[in-house]
Amino acid sequence: MHEMGIALEIYRQCREAVAEYGSGRIEGVKIAVGELSAVEPDLIAYAWAAVTIDTPDAEARLDVRWCPARQTCPTCGEIKDRVDGSWLRICPGCSMPLVVEGGNELDIESIQYLSDDDDGGES
Repeated sequence: MHEMGIALEIYRQCREAVAEYGSGRIEGVKIAVGELSAVEPDLIAYAWAAVTIDTPDAEARLDVRWCPARQTCPTCGEIKDRVDGSWLRICPGCSMPLVVEGGNELDIESIQYLSDDDDGGES
């Protein structure tokens, strides 16, 4: 499960970001996960819990925003009737090659933390 390594790297980057503001405890992290990123939202959440379990951030929640990919035909427009996870290479209407847009996201969007010095912050 490569999600474990990804969760570990997300946690490392979050700890670095919080350290820039002093010390504190992470309360929540929001990430964007694209359909084409090869990251499963349920598995990354499970890996996050495993990575943070014996840390001061053990109660930190991980919110995952799912970012679907879109297949578009230059002639017909967006192909909306495909099954999630299935990919067509040719438009079923006109046989033109399809263009894939979006779905590659794997980003930390925000970090909520409770500073040891005050009532909290967000980066």
